[in-house]
Amino acid sequence: MSETPPITRAFVLAAGLGKRMRPITATVPKPLVEVAGRALLDHALDRAAEGGITQAVVNVHYLADLIEGHVGKRRTAPAIVVSDERDRLLETGGGVKKALPLLGGDPFVVFNADSFWLEGPDSNLGRLVAAWSPQTMDILLLVAPTATSLGYEGAGDFAMGSGGRLERRAEREVAPFIYAGVAILKPGLFADTPDGAFSLNLLFDRAIAAGRLYGLRLDGQWLHVGTPEAIVAAEARVKASAPVP
Repeated sequence: MSETPPITRAFVLAAGLGKRMRPITATVPKPLVEVAGRALLDHALDRAAEGGITQAVVNVHYLADLIEGHVGKRRTAPAIVVSDERDRLLETGGGVKKALPLLGGDPFVVFNADSFWLEGPDSNLGRLVAAWSPQTMDILLLVAPTATSLGYEGAGDFAMGSGGRLERRAEREVAPFIYAGVAILKPGLFADTPDGAFSLNLLFDRAIAAGRLYGLRLDGQWLHVGTPEAIVAAEARVKASAPVP
């Protein structure tokens, strides 16, 4: 069996309107909101680099000039190309589909720009890439325990079966895992998808139907930074976790 090639490219979803983060996002796009002294987008790109990503595509729509200017000043890996969605917001799936020519023909990582967590002993993206098995998986998600994720008050997203296979949360039930905003996908999954705007949930549901959606439990703590109040809580948690000098 041939060895699975390394995953070196990522797509970072940075085009959203960030409505729940208002009033901060009236003048600052959510990916540039700072938590613990760095923009959320930089936290995501740093995590990507630590996990072996050398090239990243970042999409822009809302306050696009600010994001373009920000990534243009980065001097550390990964190398960044911007996918321009100024004319039309394409949602998560449509945004990735538009950028496929920039991502190449191999599996790649998709990051939410606000994916933010405290690491365990090892890079969670590195663990995700190591767990990727294209023979059995169409999509592999990083998932976090619903009960221990800071700033999250929903009912969860997924139940995990043997070997890491995922199923959607049943109605009126609480699921043990939430999507932590990082996934590995195959570009071929976009072949039979709508033109224009659509959600990545379409691909997640197709993979579930095929028995090929899998998850890896995050080792560390996921911090849901969805509102201005959540920033304060996340920064307090980061400070509490910092090693004492």
